[in-house]
Amino acid sequence: MPNLLFICSKNQWRSPTAELLFKNHPNHNARSAGTSGQARIRVSEKLILWADVIFVMERKHRDIIKQRFASAIAGKKLEVLDIEDNYPFNDPELIELLRHALAAYIN
Repeated sequence: MPNLLFICSKNQWRSPTAELLFKNHPNHNARSAGTSGQARIRVSEKLILWADVIFVMERKHRDIIKQRFASAIAGKKLEVLDIEDNYPFNDPELIELLRHALAAYIN
C-alpha cells in the first residue's frame, strides 16, 4: 500500500484537506505536514522516508524539501500540485482541485 505525503506551509488547510481525501482509502496511506516552523505537523526526515510519493502544493515547498532532505528524497516521486494558499480547510473548491490533480491515486 503506497504511502502518500502531502506538504504545504503550515499544515492547516491544503495538506490536511488532501490527507482527509485518503482517510480509510483501500489502496493508500496518507499523511500531511508543513514546511514552516509554525506548522501543525512539521515535515521531518522520518516522514520523507515513510513516503513513497510526496506531493507539495507549490514549487517553493518542493525547493525546501530538496534543500532540507536531499538524501532522503533520492528515488522518491516528488510532485508539485500548483495549488496556491487561497482556500480554507476542506473548502469545496480545494477538494475539487485536489480530486482532479490526484485522480490517478483516489480511484
